[in-house]
Amino acid sequence: RHFARQIRQIGGGLWWKASLGGVWAIRAAGIRGDPGFVVIDEVAGQWLALLGLAPAWGWPPLRGVLAAFVLFRVLDVAKPGPVGWADRQAGAWGVMGDDLIAGTGVAVVLWGVRLVWPGAFG
Repeated sequence: RHFARQIRQIGGGLWWKASLGGVWAIRAAGIRGDPGFVVIDEVAGQWLALLGLAPAWGWPPLRGVLAAFVLFRVLDVAKPGPVGWADRQAGAWGVMGDDLIAGTGVAVVLWGVRLVWPGAFG
């Protein structure tokens, strides 16, 4: 449990540091739109997605990591609902927002699956 709490704290710290650092860097570089070479938004969103696994294990099992990755990519590409809305926003928060919302959605889904089916990922 102690190790799982440490991983959750590290992961929780990483997503918001990547988010704030990404917003700062995008603004400082004067980036317009969401160019492919900017990946800090995906890093922050994927960290958020993985937090849906963190409370249960120290290191999440490979099945859980793959589920988090695939679900995150599906939401990031399809951009349903609020993910698409955030993607259409201008500025640095628009670049970061769609991935943060997608990552949050994946974390909630993974957490929900674990509640209903505790052995789903390991």
